[in-house]
Amino acid sequence: MQNKSGLFMGAAVLAIIAAGAGYYFGGGFKPAGDAAMAPPAAETTTASTPEAAPAPTTGPAPEAAPAPAREQVSWDLTRIYPDVAAFDADIAQLETEVDSLAAFAGTMGNDADSLYAALDASSVMMKRVARAAVYASLRSDEDLRDSAERERSQRGDMLFNRFVAATAYMDPEILAIGAEKIAAFRASHAELDRRFGFYLDNTLRGAAHTLDAEGEAILAAMNDALSQPSNVYGIFANAELPFPTVTLSDGTSMVLDQAAYSALRQAPNREDRKLVFNTFWGAWKDYEGTLGANLASAIIGNVTVAKLRGFPNALSAALFNANIPEGVYRTLVQVTNESLPTLHRYFKLRKRMLGITDDMGYFDIYPPMVTLDKTFTLQDSQDLLLVSVAPLGDDYVTRLSEAFSRNVQHVYPAEGKTSGAYMNGWVYDSGPFILLNHNDDYESASTFAHEWGHGMHTILANANQPWETARYSTFTAEMAAITNELLMQEHVFANAASREEKLYYLGMALEGIRGTYFRQTMFAEFQLAAHEVVERGEPLSGARLTAIYCDLLKRYHGDAEGVLKINEDYCVEWAFIPHFYRGFYVYNYATSIAGAAYFANEILTKGEAARENYLDILRAGGSDYAYELYKRAGIDMATRAPYEALMARANKIMDEMEALLAQQP
Repeated sequence: MQNKSGLFMGAAVLAIIAAGAGYYFGGGFKPAGDAAMAPPAAETTTASTPEAAPAPTTGPAPEAAPAPAREQVSWDLTRIYPDVAAFDADIAQLETEVDSLAAFAGTMGNDADSLYAALDASSVMMKRVARAAVYASLRSDEDLRDSAERERSQRGDMLFNRFVAATAYMDPEILAIGAEKIAAFRASHAELDRRFGFYLDNTLRGAAHTLDAEGEAILAAMNDALSQPSNVYGIFANAELPFPTVTLSDGTSMVLDQAAYSALRQAPNREDRKLVFNTFWGAWKDYEGTLGANLASAIIGNVTVAKLRGFPNALSAALFNANIPEGVYRTLVQVTNESLPTLHRYFKLRKRMLGITDDMGYFDIYPPMVTLDKTFTLQDSQDLLLVSVAPLGDDYVTRLSEAFSRNVQHVYPAEGKTSGAYMNGWVYDSGPFILLNHNDDYESASTFAHEWGHGMHTILANANQPWETARYSTFTAEMAAITNELLMQEHVFANAASREEKLYYLGMALEGIRGTYFRQTMFAEFQLAAHEVVERGEPLSGARLTAIYCDLLKRYHGDAEGVLKINEDYCVEWAFIPHFYRGFYVYNYATSIAGAAYFANEILTKGEAARENYLDILRAGGSDYAYELYKRAGIDMATRAPYEALMARANKIMDEMEALLAQQP
């Protein structure tokens, strides 16, 4: 989540997400930071107001959703449980059964059947635990004010933590059995190899970073404590931060909470936007020290766990589970910094189109350069997506059309409903489920395309993989979602009814590159810098975090070059971003838009062979490492090529916009 993917989901779901690319059965080493999708949503991956999910289809900072404007289109959760009573009965049974998994301890090395029995029992239990946790989470997200539903969701969190603790012995025991004996077991047991072969390979790969059974149990028991900084942030940002009141130029007064900020930062009146920024960031600045200590504690936790597991740094620990080379992360940051002139060109174009004659400010990023007076209803969004993804083939279109008819979407904003958008595909035989806050505009249609990119990834993975290898990495999840967005962009580019409409779509595409590529890479660079401060043994305070973030804001936005002036009062923005509590995963958005741009271009220009290369990634689910899936499809994400290709796309869009602007209206 888009997480888009990304909300403040319960710890249970986040823990499931952190399990990685579909090979989590034991409770052993599974470092945080590679969400298997973002909010069980992340297939969603998991963000809106702070734009930690791709723009323009931003997806969640926890904020109050607006009141309903029409009859709700709701998902049918009886696909998971017939009613709440059935859920209550199942979770009560799970709570009594989950500890039974500990009975397999010490038996896994006896023979192939014993190893299979333990892994099968763990897998079946995890599938049931995920079903319960997801059901409770979805119900809670319908109305966050409902304390009974929140308690059910918390109960799911606690159940998953018990599952992790009950299976903490598994990875150490597999390592003790050894690679040679495991290979012999797999050779003699076809089902063991089919369902658990990739998990076993991955577990053996982690030998140097897996503790003994006692150590793994201790780390599993620490899960709740390590998740507290994120929980503290969620409570503070959603419920306890005293947001100020702002009075706009037309005399309107309102509380400037997160939802109001998200809307008003796009205000057409420039002085209103400036007032909104000054007021909103002033409120966060008052808590710089407290929020700095809170984020520092999360970072210290990441660094400590990485050290305990024998990693050289927190980044390598975060990338290990999905087997992403550090070169991907570091090449991304390097090429992005070298490509800042492209971002600065966009800001200069934006300044021109907004008619700004003095210095452009940070508060000038969000208003649309061109307005579009056109509605995109839910039906319009569905029809537009179906025609846009036609290049992906008849099977893709048919499966997508059928999915629309299954009552698996919760569509419109409602009082108390969670904000943003996400896809949750963790209920293997009943999903996917998609939460939207559809406002009948193009941005909503783009978000719709994004989340159904996740949805189709899940549908194709589930159709081609067993439960154990169907869950996929964020590294491919966001690419699949953004590819849908880009195919929709290409369709609306080609079919715009007027010069102004085409300028609008092109401008939104540019804003998507800014928010999804440049902004996410800036976030990734901030996370790396903050962790490195702790790794050097230096103190990390709120003021230090603000200084790090301020340097990045100025560099990325061309402050020294006079492109866009950064008011240092806004440099506390880091305190607002929930994704910094979720390990190193926001880089996935940046790599994903680069990968998506590559595949969208290949599909549109090279036809069936390119399409099948792309669809093979989706069908593979988590049966192999995401980086390797990319390479098999013809792209190495550790090289400069995909990021430079995305910059070429951005410059081509700007060329076209400048040509249109040169025409007489």
